Amino acid sequence: MSETLYPDFGVLLVDDEPDWLGSLTLTLETAGGISNITTCSDSRQVLSILGEKRIGLVMLDLTMPHLSGEEVLAQIAEHYPDTAVIILSGLNQLETAVRCMRLGAFDYCVKTDEEERIVGSVLRAIRMVEMKAEFQEVSNRLITRELSHPEAFSAIVTGDRSMLDVFSYIEAVAKSPQPLLITGESGVGKELIAQAVHRLSGCRGKLVTVNVAGLDDTVFADTLFGHVRGAFTGADQARRGMVEEAADGTLFLDEIGDLSIVSQVKLLRLLQEREYFPLGCDLPKRLRARVVVATHQNLQAKEGEGKFRRDLYYRLRTHRVQIPALRERRGDIPLLLDHFLAEAAEALGKKKPTPPKGLAQFLSTYGFPGNVRELRAMVYDAVSVHRDRMLSMDSFVKAVESAQSEAGPSTAAPPKQNPFSGFDELPTFSDAAAFLVQEALARANGNQTLAARLLGISQPALSKRLKMMHS
Repeated sequence: MSETLYPDFGVLLVDDEPDWLGSLTLTLETAGGISNITTCSDSRQVLSILGEKRIGLVMLDLTMPHLSGEEVLAQIAEHYPDTAVIILSGLNQLETAVRCMRLGAFDYCVKTDEEERIVGSVLRAIRMVEMKAEFQEVSNRLITRELSHPEAFSAIVTGDRSMLDVFSYIEAVAKSPQPLLITGESGVGKELIAQAVHRLSGCRGKLVTVNVAGLDDTVFADTLFGHVRGAFTGADQARRGMVEEAADGTLFLDEIGDLSIVSQVKLLRLLQEREYFPLGCDLPKRLRARVVVATHQNLQAKEGEGKFRRDLYYRLRTHRVQIPALRERRGDIPLLLDHFLAEAAEALGKKKPTPPKGLAQFLSTYGFPGNVRELRAMVYDAVSVHRDRMLSMDSFVKAVESAQSEAGPSTAAPPKQNPFSGFDELPTFSDAAAFLVQEALARANGNQTLAARLLGISQPALSKRLKMMHS
């Protein structure tokens, strides 16, 4: 399998000295991990190369025969204004540098500059080109709200607008080499989102998932970076780390908010330098995986408390999505209920049961602190004890009541606004109660047991109310 090129657009090196082209190519590859390089020794061919290949950055020698660097820079600015240009000169000339910057050059470097200065300039230019492309892509996606690859999200059951907006954003940033931060409560499906990102990324490698919660600093480093033989007592054989396992693919680090400060430093260095050292090894290896991280914790709050490094937080939040809780997209409950009923029936070797009328409505009154994972567990439990054609509501009612009694009122639906606040004339108690009963029965499709639960009263109390209404 061939290595994934970085960046995903071409970097064109233009210089009439072949030896310098070779030297610069080697420097960019070894010190910057830049492998998508095209070279050109005749400045007259630059525009035709830009017309044939997807070039995002040109490194242009200033002094060349036929067409000077300044002349080529002006042509690029006119015909390919989105292409970034770095000017390379044998001399440090302030006036020339200013003139080139006014013509649109991203930077001006002198060939005798330190290697770190030149490579750093190239990496900054690459990031600028990536950010412009990502911004344009995000804008287009959010304006059109159309998915190019809806099949990538087939494992996520939803019809909610906020979730579809998340999908649009993910499509826009999926190919970016920058980290992606996925936040959301436990059970909302953050790993499914990571899988969708991997499918859309175009990465040829595999998705490698590591739950970092509970890993101490040594185990974290060994898990991610691996070790060489003899690195520590008991290291009888070398072991590849998860970073290497994910080469040309995606490394998904779950529960990132649980990392210690020491482990945070190690992760920050990996992201900044794009290289790492296996334990016991003096030679660095390059990071060749896209990094996606997830947490149910509020990293901004942890950063404010000094429990999460600010520089790592800002590095991780380059791209980020917040997955809404199930109680924030109650319209998905009927869809998820039907999906899990079919899934559970197949897994348990049963015929898909028919849910009782009003079950989805009843479930929508519950806050689901465990989110989609909790709903799935409820359905599997109900189907496992199911015997008749019609699914019993008893297991769902018991699960909800048990969860609410254990966790208190916080798991119930969030408080609603007073529906009577805008009325000019308030209904009487008896009228308001009658309206509530009628609405509950309508939502429960005439099922008095469910209607009583929707109203928060017992069925005998509802029967008594109905008799009073009809007397």
